[in-house]
Amino acid sequence: MFQRFWDERNDVWGGQVMSPALDLKESDTDVTVSMDLPGVDAKEVDIQINGNQLVISGERKEEKEEKGQTFHRIERRSGRFSRTTTLPCAVEEDKIDARMKDGILTVMLPKSPEAQSRHIEVKTT
Repeated sequence: MFQRFWDERNDVWGGQVMSPALDLKESDTDVTVSMDLPGVDAKEVDIQINGNQLVISGERKEEKEEKGQTFHRIERRSGRFSRTTTLPCAVEEDKIDARMKDGILTVMLPKSPEAQSRHIEVKTT
């Protein structure tokens, strides 16, 4: 019975909680996180590292109804958001780079030297 009051992301139906989509990928040298943030100003995004947790939060401002305009439908979400993801390895926190382009936030997290994979040559005797 309660399920009908929750949407597909388990947010309260009609609530102001956003849960932007997030991709996390890993290469030999870095971890990259990409997040869809259409309509969010880069100044409204806060990124923090807490141990092995990456926390991205911010706010998408709500459009205000102006005089002479009436909204008949509002489906785009606005409000505060926060996503936390566990990083697969240790990263060099002082070398993290975050950029926003075309509504997509990309965070590049270089792996620490200890976390980078190394090729071991097998010698014959």
